[in-house]
Amino acid sequence: MSQLLPQPILKIKWLDHGKGMDLPRYQTTSAAGLDLFAALGPHEVVALKPSERTLIPTGLSIELPNGFEAQIRPRSGLALRYGVTVLNSPGTVDSDYRGEIKIVLVNLGDQIFKVKRGQRVAQLIVAPIVAMATEVVTELSVTSRGTNGFGSTG
Repeated sequence: MSQLLPQPILKIKWLDHGKGMDLPRYQTTSAAGLDLFAALGPHEVVALKPSERTLIPTGLSIELPNGFEAQIRPRSGLALRYGVTVLNSPGTVDSDYRGEIKIVLVNLGDQIFKVKRGQRVAQLIVAPIVAMATEVVTELSVTSRGTNGFGSTG
């Protein structure tokens, strides 16, 4: 009989300015990412002009189990409808980081985009990581692609 591994737990700590907000959540049972929400002040609005970038707080810190990372990724709907995306995508959150999760949003659209408290601004993907050993060699194995770069596979 096979034994199931325990489900890893993502620990979430609310910071003062995030209290009362929705927890990060999956929008469907098959979703890969937890939605992250803007933890702005109750009446605060960030007006992100075209080509402008800003740092949006989420009001939470996390603790990942060792062997996992969290990736901050854009929401496809914001990218398609408004041209708003996560600038350093995917942003990496290491398992030993305990500071606030913040989102670097950039407006690549042609109109001002307004961010308000509680608005979904990004998604968080938790993934296992493999720590690789490194080895310096003088030759690499030969492949059919070889050193052909960008666009070489069609």
